[in-house]
Amino acid sequence: MHFVKMQGCGNDYVYLDGFRDKLPADLPALARRVSDRHFGIGSDGLIAVLPPSVPGADARMRMWNADGSESEMCGNGLRCVGKLLYESGLARREDLRVETGAGILRLHLTVEGGRVPRVRIDMGMPRFRPEEVPVDLPGEEAIDVPLAVGDAGFRMSCLSMGNPHAVIQVEGVEAFPVARQGPRIENHPLFPRRTNVEFVEVRSRHELRLRTWERGAGETMACGTGACAAAVAGIRRGLVESPVTVRVNGGDLTIRWTPGGSVTKEGPAVTVFEGTLTD
Repeated sequence: MHFVKMQGCGNDYVYLDGFRDKLPADLPALARRVSDRHFGIGSDGLIAVLPPSVPGADARMRMWNADGSESEMCGNGLRCVGKLLYESGLARREDLRVETGAGILRLHLTVEGGRVPRVRIDMGMPRFRPEEVPVDLPGEEAIDVPLAVGDAGFRMSCLSMGNPHAVIQVEGVEAFPVARQGPRIENHPLFPRRTNVEFVEVRSRHELRLRTWERGAGETMACGTGACAAAVAGIRRGLVESPVTVRVNGGDLTIRWTPGGSVTKEGPAVTVFEGTLTD
C-alpha cells in the first residue's frame, strides 16, 4: 500500500489514499505501528484521505493519533490533505471543501508551479460553552478559570476548535515542564474526552509562543487547532489582537479571528517522502 509522509510546521503524519487503495480494517493498530519513531515510519499519527460521505465535499479526512485513538481533526494535517488532493490529481482546484469530524471545512490553496506550499483554512467558529468543549464546568463559558493539578495551580481557558483545548498562559514557556504537566491536564477528570493542552506565552500584541501537549500524541512540533485555540483565547482575554503570529516548535502559523466570526489559519504544507507499506 502506498503512503505519503507529510508535515505542517513539523506536525507530521502518514497519509493513505482511500480513493485508490483498499485500506486495512484495523486502522487504529496501523496508526500505532506506523507512528513508532524507532520501529515504524515515525509520525504523530495516521490520516486517511477518503471519498466524501456527504454532498458538497471534495474528500473526507479521518485521523488517528500515535496511540491509536481517533481525533476529530487536525489543522496541520488538514493543510497537507489539501496539498495531497491537489498534487495527486484527486481535486485540481484552489478552493476545496473537506469533511472532518468537526464538519466540512474550506481550504484555499496557494499553488506555485503545480505545487502547493501553503494552505489557508477556514476553521469555523470557536465554541465556548463547556458542554461543547467538553469540560465539566458550570456557566456559559470557561475563560480564565482556575485549575488545580496536584500541588500546582493554573489559570486556563477552555474552548473547542472541533476538538477540545485547554489554554494555559505561562511565563518562560521554553523552560516550562510540558512533559510533566501536559499529561496531567490532558487526563484531568474535568475533561470527559481528555483534552489538548496549550502552554502559551504572550510575546507582543500580535505574537504568541506556543508549546502543545496533544491528546494521544504528547508534545508535538505544532498543533493547528491548538494555535487557533491559543490565539482565540488570547484575543478573547484582550491579551493579543488579530492577526496573531503563533510561533510553534516547528515554525509559524498565522491566525485571524474577529469575535463572532470564523477562525482562519494559514501555514506551510510539506511532503517529506513517499513509500510502500508491507505486512
